[in-house]
Amino acid sequence: MLPFHAILGPIGWPELLVILGLVLVVFGPRRLPEIAEAFGKSIRKFRSATKEATDEVKKELNEISHESPEEPPHKREKD
Repeated sequence: MLPFHAILGPIGWPELLVILGLVLVVFGPRRLPEIAEAFGKSIRKFRSATKEATDEVKKELNEISHESPEEPPHKREKD
């Protein structure tokens, strides 16, 4: 699958202003703050979930690296 910028190209300030203008026309000035608030909450939830996931992975990798590795079976003494 191609990356986003390969399909549509990079999005600059003029494109963002056009998108914002379309959103303003479609939803109107009264609903725009509600939409922005919902978008901000979604971004915050996504960031916190991503941070929790990376912290958990780092914790697991740290625990694995600090564990003492077992001796391979061929080097163990026989009883």
